[in-house]
Amino acid sequence: MGHEAAGRRTPGLQQATVVALSLGVAVVLGDAGVVTLALPEILRDFGAQVWGVAWVLISFNLVLALVAVPAARLCVRGDPAVATASGVLAFAAATTVCAVASSLGVLIAARAAQAAGGALVIVGSLELLVSATGVERAGVRRWATAGVAGAALGPVIGGLLTAAFSWRAIFVVQIPVVLLALPAAIALRGRVKSRRPTLETSPDRPHLLANLALALLSAALTAALFLLVLLLVDGWSRSPAVAALAVTAVPAAALAAGPVFRSVRAGTRSEAIAGSVLIAGGLTGLALLPRADLIWTIAPQVLIGLGLGLSVDSLTAAALRDRIPRALHGGWTIAARHAGVVVGLAILTPIFTADLRHAQTPAEEAIASLVLDAPLPASTKLDLAEQLGRRLSAEQGRVPDLRPAFTAVRVPAAQAPAVAALQRGLDDQLKRAATRAFRTSFLVAAGLALLALGPALALRDRYRS
Repeated sequence: MGHEAAGRRTPGLQQATVVALSLGVAVVLGDAGVVTLALPEILRDFGAQVWGVAWVLISFNLVLALVAVPAARLCVRGDPAVATASGVLAFAAATTVCAVASSLGVLIAARAAQAAGGALVIVGSLELLVSATGVERAGVRRWATAGVAGAALGPVIGGLLTAAFSWRAIFVVQIPVVLLALPAAIALRGRVKSRRPTLETSPDRPHLLANLALALLSAALTAALFLLVLLLVDGWSRSPAVAALAVTAVPAAALAAGPVFRSVRAGTRSEAIAGSVLIAGGLTGLALLPRADLIWTIAPQVLIGLGLGLSVDSLTAAALRDRIPRALHGGWTIAARHAGVVVGLAILTPIFTADLRHAQTPAEEAIASLVLDAPLPASTKLDLAEQLGRRLSAEQGRVPDLRPAFTAVRVPAAQAPAVAALQRGLDDQLKRAATRAFRTSFLVAAGLALLALGPALALRDRYRS
């Protein structure tokens, strides 16, 4: 009688459980990059430098990479439902601290705590989703798809929330969403038991080729999910809302990759290779932008999104296929991906900040030349030069916002058109300098994506059922 009642409840409860757990995975993995579009605002709120603010991203990804496998071992030894519920509570508590952080140091520490709790949510949810769907491949696919969707949509959602409210709203919104996974995990308590490896099953070690390819592609994707946003918001002075709409090309293409390519029925190796080439091509396109115009970024982003949706999904499936315990191997894929993000940030951030510094002197010389050539009286030129000099000195190491310099100088109405034309010329000069400063980083990221071809080529070309 009890089993029959459970059976009658299964369809509705199953769907609600799967949705809640998938949302939990998406929120945690989306959190790896959800603050990307908010970084310029965080940078200005706390008066920090780019490298310091980058630790808001690095701390989360570094801790997630380090904790994912130990968290998975806890799930294997105990009840994944208990581990997941504990992770949800820890993640929600740390997210609350992020929302009210009074300093950059507090925010970075809270982000690290978020990652520790989030690791339990991710690896525990893999086992729970397999149990909730009743089919291993369906559960794994749900888990992988939620992760790709979260990673791709995170920066967009974060940008929209930052534009509408503030960067703190990013964390406020996450709390009730991730807490939806709590009753789902509690409902599955005692029903799931991770299987330990035996001599008849696959060994308790990671799929090295698939995880290495995931790490390299994640390092490359850092340029698309981090540096591109900085270029749009900080370099091209676009608002977070406009930048968020512009970068929707990546998640849209990533989510479309499955339906577009699955009909071809390519194997795991073929999909991983194609995804790596698409990502490398898109990053090369971002390095060679002809103008500082949003429309030129769309096609490269579409290539990157298609490559992301195709390769990460395939490589995750390859890393988990026929490997027991699932939670442990899921932990290895998460560790590989987020270690790649940390490596990407560590490699690319110094490159673009150095290039930004090197571009500063030529940009200042070009600005001085434009001011001298402007059809304005000498007194107005001197006033503008003084204000512009202050702005350039105040924002060393960043793309300066020159608008306050023009606001501070009062000019007669007759000179206003010439001053407006000068401001447009200076803005255009800064945008060109910023675009050039990011070029090398995008090319290096494209190289990282091409390096992923090595392990991808060595994979077995297994087909999905």
